[in-house]
Amino acid sequence: MAKRRLGILISGRGSNMMALAEAARDPASPYEVALVASDKPEAPGLAWAAQRGIATFAQAPKGMPKAEYEARIDAALRDSGVEAIALAGYMRLLTDDFVARWRGRIVNIHPSLLPKYKGLDTHARAIEAGDAHGGCSVHIVTEELDGGEVLGQAQVPILPGDTPETLATRVLAEEHRLYPRIVAEWLSR
Repeated sequence: MAKRRLGILISGRGSNMMALAEAARDPASPYEVALVASDKPEAPGLAWAAQRGIATFAQAPKGMPKAEYEARIDAALRDSGVEAIALAGYMRLLTDDFVARWRGRIVNIHPSLLPKYKGLDTHARAIEAGDAHGGCSVHIVTEELDGGEVLGQAQVPILPGDTPETLATRVLAEEHRLYPRIVAEWLSR
């Protein structure tokens, strides 16, 4: 059975991209990483991917209309035969038009137990609220910020004395386990 071609969008070190790419090396994986693209040409994750023979694309958005920037990313994804997209620390909001073009074919990993704490500063918000658990969620990307169907979650206990940074470190470890598993299940459907 042919593997599905996955594009991964990153903005930085790409640790979740790395987890997805490493999982794709398993012969039983239902996907292969066709392209790693970034809005930051200096993103360390691009160098990591290129060193492993994964095609990369970078386009800084500065100085161009958002529609033109997204058209370039879209063209790179399509030219690479990408069938689905995983956001992995991609720190730009996608336009409704981009999401509509890829409807049902974009997933994201978010560092909270959605529907709680959409957006930024999730760990600080969970600690301030006195929650017993933080965690992460993999969800379908829709036009609503962090609002699509949740495909899977992992809980992480919030410990006495936790800071946003200590909680983030433990949540990230769970993200690296959860994201490849959920992406494989999603692409196997």
